[in-house]
Amino acid sequence: MAGPERDETPTERSDRNWNELLQELRVTQTGIQILSGFLLTLPFQARFSSLDGMERKLFLIAVVTSTIATGLVVAPVSSHRIFFRHHEKHALVTMSDRMAKVGLAALAVTVSTVLALIFSVVVDDGTGRLLALLAVAFFLTVWVVLPVLVLRRQREDDH
Repeated sequence: MAGPERDETPTERSDRNWNELLQELRVTQTGIQILSGFLLTLPFQARFSSLDGMERKLFLIAVVTSTIATGLVVAPVSSHRIFFRHHEKHALVTMSDRMAKVGLAALAVTVSTVLALIFSVVVDDGTGRLLALLAVAFFLTVWVVLPVLVLRRQREDDH
């Protein structure tokens, strides 16, 4: 059963939503930045030159998607600087929410691609592709399908 509505103004709701989003982004940013930093060091490792063409493509895809993920999860901060004192917190929250979602999708692609690269180097290309597909399915399940199912069930229980 749904709890009572919050007793807050639209401005207070936007402030609360902004603070919640920032907390989520702080957690996400750290992981993305560590992964991005790791990826940026790989070309300078001795064994990097032994990667074949497909493995180099996987590496470059991971670097690009990691860069996109980093940009998207950091963008709300720069956007806040532009929106600051313009009384447009709702627009900021809406835009930042969308960027965070796309940033999470880019992170899922990055991690899946890194997994494909690692398994391609350690085992073989087929295993790398399989594990990447399983990773995508995993992220879709725990980041999208499961929350949607729980939300639907909660809504059904409320009615």
